[in-house]
Amino acid sequence: HVQLVESGGGSVQAGESLTLSCAVSGLPHSIYCLGWFRQAPGKEREGVAAFDSDGDTTYADSVKGRFTISQGNPKNTVYLQMNSLMPGDTAMYYCAIRWASCSAAAADYNYWGQGTQVTVS
Repeated sequence: HVQLVESGGGSVQAGESLTLSCAVSGLPHSIYCLGWFRQAPGKEREGVAAFDSDGDTTYADSVKGRFTISQGNPKNTVYLQMNSLMPGDTAMYYCAIRWASCSAAAADYNYWGQGTQVTVS
């Protein structure tokens, strides 16, 4: 049974940084994609960044150059380093996993964490 637990959210000022962590209880499949999504009130859940089992990364245009996704060692932790935060980054952030190559569609992911709130003022 796979579980994902996010941590590291908080309230910061614009221009500051935060690092989110996602602890994954297991990676039973050799092909997978770990993604970070976010959802602001009244908006749809959107993909932010993703990391696949080949080591390739993808980013939403809105966060390119500011956010970095990485995998820890051992590989059961995924980080999202967020720099130069803006009020528009305020949202609940979720990590998710799917047993295939990365997809931007939230519906394609098999397991989700409970989320961690990021507030930028």
